[in-house]
Amino acid sequence: MDSLRQTLGSFAMVALLFVSFIFLYHWSFPSFSTQLLLSHNGPLCQQQSNMSSNINEAYGDGLDKALAKASMGNNKTVIIAIVNKAYVEQDVMGDAVTMFDLFLSSFWLGEGTRSLIDNLLIVAVDQTAYDRCQFLRLNCYRLETYGVDFGGEKIYMSQEFIKMMWRRTSFLLEVLKRGYNLIFTDTDVMWLRNPFERLSKNETEDLQISTDVYLGDPWSEKHLINTGFFFVRSNKKTISLFETWYGKKDNSTGKKEQDVLIDLIEAGIFGHLGLKVRFLDTLYFSGFCQDSKDVRAVTIIHANCCRSITAKVADLKATLRDWKQFRRLEANSNVNINWTSHEWCWVSWGRPNRTSLG
Repeated sequence: MDSLRQTLGSFAMVALLFVSFIFLYHWSFPSFSTQLLLSHNGPLCQQQSNMSSNINEAYGDGLDKALAKASMGNNKTVIIAIVNKAYVEQDVMGDAVTMFDLFLSSFWLGEGTRSLIDNLLIVAVDQTAYDRCQFLRLNCYRLETYGVDFGGEKIYMSQEFIKMMWRRTSFLLEVLKRGYNLIFTDTDVMWLRNPFERLSKNETEDLQISTDVYLGDPWSEKHLINTGFFFVRSNKKTISLFETWYGKKDNSTGKKEQDVLIDLIEAGIFGHLGLKVRFLDTLYFSGFCQDSKDVRAVTIIHANCCRSITAKVADLKATLRDWKQFRRLEANSNVNINWTSHEWCWVSWGRPNRTSLG
């Protein structure tokens, strides 16, 4: 009996040692399948991530499809607006009207502008803006930038604002490289008439760009440009301009993309590249910096010289009310509408209210 107990005790001891050895082995050395899984979560996973980034940087064929759908017939011209969550969801004083709503309303209320919606490509930099665009059944493209959140409001000249402006420049360069002419428009631009009726049709003019204040000479490089509205033709010269422009991004700390382009103009970039550039008259392509003097001539109104979305929305609503008042006039009326003063925008800068701008 004692012998049996000794034998069973020895066996139990050996079994315990064996189980301990197996436990220690598996704890110290992952199985082959575990090692394979870990390797897939390592360099291979990183390669896939890099590949996704590369695909996104190349935009994929989704951009070609979006551009082809929005382009005007055979002349490969598109209208591009870039939006984020703040522009499609912003409430003002409890009002659900957004900047994006006002932008689209102007196409409906304008003269000869409704059909241009078919040529408008909405480029959404976040998912909310993209979902809103699709809900409205517009031409939509989702522009992703890994590691950057462009969803909230970007206050003028903040770091996030500057990043978003440079991302915009990069995207427009890609569109030009794909052979498309484009009108770029900020969404704080009201389209009251078809701008193609006022833009030069001369194909030797490479760039037509809006100004804050018009100086009287459409060819003077002394104008203070505004990159919130411009028409650019796709050719080697304009592609070189945008490449040079975007190439200054990392050496322009604290400057927005518009400031850098102004520096390039002052340095003679247009002449160097042989570009023919028209600076647009604010009589037709106006803004809050300098109101158009003739409501019968104005084509677009840009909420420039304004700092926040809240202020822009409030004053643009007043602008559209003025426009609707004008549209109710008799066709042969000589009455000229005076634009409502842009008080919200002036207050957004901490300045006292003014009765006129520019």
